[in-house]
Amino acid sequence: MLFKKKKEEKKELLYRENIRVNCESAPKEQVIRTVGQMLADSGYVDQPYVDAMVEREKTFSTFMGSGLALPHGVEAAKKEVKASGIAVMTFPKGIDWDGNEVHVVIGIAGVGEEHLDILSTIADKMLDETAADRLATGDVDTVYQILTGKE
Repeated sequence: MLFKKKKEEKKELLYRENIRVNCESAPKEQVIRTVGQMLADSGYVDQPYVDAMVEREKTFSTFMGSGLALPHGVEAAKKEVKASGIAVMTFPKGIDWDGNEVHVVIGIAGVGEEHLDILSTIADKMLDETAADRLATGDVDTVYQILTGKE
């Protein structure tokens, strides 16, 4: 075959460059747009997905308890997801998320039903209070290790 399609390598779920620690407080929508833009810049999603993440938040809070928010796009935006991935921002001093204090924001894009697996994995990690504290206050390598299990 002359024009053999080059197989695209599978993206990692999380890259160190998509982890921002010790972030300063910012309004919720700005934080959602920032993690969404990180997903777009890394090739996980097309740009309209970022707006879909903001849209989702208007109809359903992505605050999960334990100082965690998991913004992701509305169902209609699934077509904008090119690969499953996450982007992380940590706020050791906390930010206001509709009256709740959030220390860790993880933007999620999942192909098909993969977002449910991603949500489940993150929720399991956050049940461990020590891991949750380390996630909120750790450096990039600590956050990466907790969320990926890799060094």
